[in-house]
Amino acid sequence: MKGASTIQEMATPKLTHKELEDRLRAEFPEMFNAESGYALEELWLGGCRVRRHFHPKSLRPGGTVSGPIMMALADFTMYLAVLSAIGWVPLAVTTNFSINFLRKPAPRDVLAEARLFKLGKRLAVGEISLYSDGDDEMVAHATSTYSIPVK
Repeated sequence: MKGASTIQEMATPKLTHKELEDRLRAEFPEMFNAESGYALEELWLGGCRVRRHFHPKSLRPGGTVSGPIMMALADFTMYLAVLSAIGWVPLAVTTNFSINFLRKPAPRDVLAEARLFKLGKRLAVGEISLYSDGDDEMVAHATSTYSIPVK
C-alpha cells in the first residue's frame, strides 16, 4: 500500500532511549518525572516496555491495582511505541482505546509492552499487554489507534 510502512521494513527507532526520556522530562514533566512512577525499560522501533512502579495509592478496594492506573500505563506505553516509530511528534493523539481486564493484578509493579501492528501516514495501530511484575500471565490487554498529525 502506497504511503504505509510495515514495522518490519524499518531498521531502528527514530529516537534513542535517552533522547525520548530527555524529551519527556522536558515537555511532559507532570507525567514523566522521578515521582511519577513511570520508567521506560526498553525501546525498539514500533514498541517498548514501560514499568509503573507500585504505590499503595494505586490500589482499589480488594487490594488490586486500579483500572485507571492500568489504562493510563497502557496509553502512555502506546504513545511511546508510536514515537519510537515516527520520531518526536508530541501532538500524536489517541483516537481509539479498548482494554480487557483479564485477571486481578497483584499489588506490585505493573509492566506494559506495546507493539505496533500498522504504521501509516495518519494512523498507527497496536496492542499493549500488561503484566504484574514477576507473573507470566497477562492482567490486561489493550488495543489502541493513534492519529499522527500532518507534518
